[in-house]
Amino acid sequence: MNQLLAMRAFVRVVESGSFRGAANQLLVPRSTVSKLVTDLEKHLGTRLMHRTTRSIVVTPEGEEYYRYAARLVAEVDEADSAVRGKKLAPRGHLRIESHPTFAQNVLIPDLPDFHRRYPHVSIALGIGNRPANIMGEGVDCAIRAGEIGDVSLVARHLFDAEFVTCASPAYLARMGTPMTPEDLDSKHAKVGFFSHADGRMKPLVFMKPDRRHVVSDLQFSTNEDNGQIAMMLAGLGVGQNLKSFLLPYLQSGQLVEILSEWSHPPLPFHVVYPPGRHQSARLKAFIQWLVERFGKTSRPLAASAAGEG
Repeated sequence: MNQLLAMRAFVRVVESGSFRGAANQLLVPRSTVSKLVTDLEKHLGTRLMHRTTRSIVVTPEGEEYYRYAARLVAEVDEADSAVRGKKLAPRGHLRIESHPTFAQNVLIPDLPDFHRRYPHVSIALGIGNRPANIMGEGVDCAIRAGEIGDVSLVARHLFDAEFVTCASPAYLARMGTPMTPEDLDSKHAKVGFFSHADGRMKPLVFMKPDRRHVVSDLQFSTNEDNGQIAMMLAGLGVGQNLKSFLLPYLQSGQLVEILSEWSHPPLPFHVVYPPGRHQSARLKAFIQWLVERFGKTSRPLAASAAGEG
C-alpha cells in the first residue's frame, strides 16, 4: 500500500464528503479511492468512516486521523513545491468557517474573484452562529467578529465595521424621531441582541468624544442579525446594526438613520487559523486574498456578527 496516497485519498473523501468528489479531485476512478481508504483502514486496524449508499460518517478515530493526515499531506505538497524551485499554483481543498451574515453578504459575493485567481482550490464553507472548534474540527481558518479570546490561534485583523442607528418610517411616524439617546430611555421601544453564551441583553451604545450613553432596556431582542433587522422593518423599535448590511434598506427608505451624530464602537473582524510554520499554499493564498480584498479598504462592508456571542 502506498500510505501517502491512501492518506491523501482519505483526506479528500473527508473534505469533499464523497468518494466520487475525492476521485474527481485526484483524477482517479472512484473504485481506486475506495480501495485506498479500505487498505488504510486495514493498515491502521480501525474503521475511519461508516459508508452508506447516501452518506459518509467519519468515526471519532477517523476525525483524529484526519487532523494529522491533512497536515502531513499539506506539508508534503509544500516540500514538493520548494524542492522544484518554484511555487506551484495553489490547489486542493479548504475548510472555512464563517458567521452567516458575513458569509452571505460579503464572502460569497466575492468568492468568484478568488475562484478566478485560484481555480484549482475548492472550498467547503461552514456557516453557523456557533464558532467552530478550529483545531478539533479540521477547519483551516475562520472569519470571526469581535475580540478573539482564543490565544492558541493566530488572528489577523481584516477591518472594523461601522454601526448605524435606525428605525422604520412607520415607527417614527407613530412614535416620533428621537433627538438624543436619552429620548430612547423612556419614550421609545428598542430592538437589539442577546448573547448566545449567557442570554444577557446587549445594550445600545452611543458615543461622542466627551460623552457615552448606554440604553439597556430592550423590548425586543434576538440572537441573529437578520432577525433583528426584520424586527426593525416590522416597526417594533429603534435598533443598531452594521451600516452596509442595512444599506439596501436605508437606500430604499425602508429604514431611516437617526442620531447620526452619535457613534457606536466599531466591530473588528479577523481571520483566525492554527499556528505553525507549515500553512498550505492554498491557505496562504486565501488569507492573503482576504487581506487584499477586505483588509485595506474604506468601503463599507456588509459584514455583521453583531448578534454573535
